[in-house]
Amino acid sequence: MSQINVNNLTFYYEGSYDNIFENVSFQLNTDWKLGFIGRNGKGKTTFLNLLMGKYEYKGKISASVKFDYFPFEIKDKEKNTIDVIEEIYPEYEFWKICRELNFLQMDADIFYRPFYTLSNGEQTKVLLALLFTKENHFLLIDEPTNHLDIDTREILKRYLNNKKGFILISHDRFFMDGCVDHVLVINKTNIEVQQGNFSSWWENKKRQDSYELNENEKLKKNIYRLTQAAKTTGQWADHVENTKLGTKSFKNGQHIANRDYIGEKSRRMQMRRKNLEKRKQKEIEEKSELLKNFETVEDLKIIPLKHYKEKLVCMEDCIIAYGEKEIIKNFNLEVNQGDRVFLKGKNGCGKSSIIKAIMQSTVEETEKKYIFPTLKNGHIEIPNQMIISYCSQDTSMLHGTIKEYTAENSIDETLFMTILRKLDFSRVQFEKRIEDYSGGQKKKVLLAGSLLKKSHLYIWDEPLNFIDVFSRMQIEELILKFKPTMILVEHDKMFMEHVATKIVEL
Repeated sequence: MSQINVNNLTFYYEGSYDNIFENVSFQLNTDWKLGFIGRNGKGKTTFLNLLMGKYEYKGKISASVKFDYFPFEIKDKEKNTIDVIEEIYPEYEFWKICRELNFLQMDADIFYRPFYTLSNGEQTKVLLALLFTKENHFLLIDEPTNHLDIDTREILKRYLNNKKGFILISHDRFFMDGCVDHVLVINKTNIEVQQGNFSSWWENKKRQDSYELNENEKLKKNIYRLTQAAKTTGQWADHVENTKLGTKSFKNGQHIANRDYIGEKSRRMQMRRKNLEKRKQKEIEEKSELLKNFETVEDLKIIPLKHYKEKLVCMEDCIIAYGEKEIIKNFNLEVNQGDRVFLKGKNGCGKSSIIKAIMQSTVEETEKKYIFPTLKNGHIEIPNQMIISYCSQDTSMLHGTIKEYTAENSIDETLFMTILRKLDFSRVQFEKRIEDYSGGQKKKVLLAGSLLKKSHLYIWDEPLNFIDVFSRMQIEELILKFKPTMILVEHDKMFMEHVATKIVEL
């Protein structure tokens, strides 16, 4: 076991006014299984790139291990998988990668298939298997579960649980709980390291947040009380001070000068005022140490429309195809108002095709932006005048500024930006082009657009890819509160268990 030492790390992107990291220091052990947690755009991938030596920075990062990053670019995906492996790691040992692929439940025939013919899950497995054959390497694994189905995520989770020496960026709570033993967390003001998995960290965070909220309320009351007491005492002291000049008094029948007596009284009152001010300042300083890392998650809103018909979607004995290739056979589906239907199945089984087949019947030919499948048999019944709000898994069409995007899509710019702010967009993000956003920020743009559209049915295709865990829980709360009718494809098991009213297995 060795250590990765980060000392006084400061980094910012050229042209940016804000530091991504500012004078942060921490230590990591190289045999830990680290889950990396943080909001979208807060520097998780940036930190991995700093470890890889891709950017210049202030401070020092020292380690006795070499770093490897996942995913990495494959130059020629038309090559056979075995050739891709050799290109990435010429010194690989064939028996080792066969062993790792066996752990990942993959057959050896993938070696002689063109790499591009492998599914997303198969490509992920091959590359991770290769990386884990390297000795004395610490792996930097950046969101490996995006676009992976639940079964593949389960296999990958068990595989990583039997490994050590990696940092894993993932927003899938169930996945992280099953394969990490420490967490590295980017907070608002610092970076912290804790032993445990996501759930243990989350429980600790809730307890800490609750304690700080209570302390904050106590201190607010104390500061107000001390402020009022100091104000009253100051008024008394000023009054006494004003009465001492030219006045006399009698005490025990004797005539005495009042000046010294009242002066002493005034001095004591002034000291009391100063002490109250000191106490108040101390309380203010204590308060300033609280809630620095408190995540304020604002409530989102959605306005689902009520349709005059109870049944919004009815599919009977449907055969769905692209050209001559039949993707779905004899499929049946019924969606009633209030249902939240999750389509569950392996990648490539036709979940997105079902969604597009439903949408096709509601989209005018001139408005079609996507390639729609053909309904070769059966029928799809959709009531008249039903409005659908769609969130695509594809973000590649996003471009321009927020102002340009909202104008192009006839979206209220102010309301749109309000939703993005609630999803943790900083104001500086609105000045950037959408092409420069992180993957999670791009998905939030699509989600914000869908939320703004008043609809009878919301269809979301893998809406949580790249989305940070805080926003996932935020979206959960939104759905549970407003209960929109939905059809979803999503592989986040915990999200599905919390939200679904019906699960359809394909």
